[in-house]
Amino acid sequence: MIQSSCTPKTLRARELDVYRGVFYYKPKKPDKDWQLKCRIEEVLRIPGCHSYGSRRLAIHLKLNRKRVKRVMNIFGIKAYRRRGKKFKKTKNIKVIYPNYLMTTYPMYENHIWVTDFTYIPFQGYTVYLATVIDLFTRKVVGMSVYTTHATQLVLSAFMNALLNNPRPMIFHSDNGSEYNSDVFIQALQTVGVLISRSAPGCPWENGYQESFYSQFKVDLGDPSRFKSLGELVLAIYQTVWTYNNTRIHSALKMSPVQFARKALKA
Repeated sequence: MIQSSCTPKTLRARELDVYRGVFYYKPKKPDKDWQLKCRIEEVLRIPGCHSYGSRRLAIHLKLNRKRVKRVMNIFGIKAYRRRGKKFKKTKNIKVIYPNYLMTTYPMYENHIWVTDFTYIPFQGYTVYLATVIDLFTRKVVGMSVYTTHATQLVLSAFMNALLNNPRPMIFHSDNGSEYNSDVFIQALQTVGVLISRSAPGCPWENGYQESFYSQFKVDLGDPSRFKSLGELVLAIYQTVWTYNNTRIHSALKMSPVQFARKALKA
């Protein structure tokens, strides 16, 4: 009988298809912040509490407002507001999937991916950007740009993420019709990931993407300055590249790519 020279951690890493350093690396985001994030989201689910900001959340939780506000900023949590475009509640949801982000902390790269899409007005019509973000590194691992928001938009972003990365353990999104389409669900099941969803009518539970898009649009600037669709698309990809590689992420204190490299060496 031949005994393996691999350590238990090495064997475990192979089973999970992750690098061995995840068992030694101390996460940048303290676990207590993650626990408070979950408590905040639970309060926002309570009828009548959807619009609570940091002040009322702090009163409800009997905590210091500065701490609550800091955690909301870290995880991109924003209260529901009926200003401008309203959040649409998806109808006829066939399956209600659990929100694993309420119980699972991102422990390593490609552990949890989150996804969403946003719109960019341009010369009288709309351009849609879909992204997939790795929750541990905050890196955009997949993206697609279309002039429609059909299933192909979100499916292309997911496939783009899989092109250069191993499949995640958990894939999180909202309950939009694009993500509930049979084609997209089949793609997730074929790859073999756990499907995680925000609770219906709770868009703040995917605050990571909301926070990213808010800053992305500031960095992109006024789309009307571009003369053609090609110039706009190029600028979108350049802005995402800058976010990943050079722009300092406020929660990480470095760019997502730098954080990923640091975690890999740990």
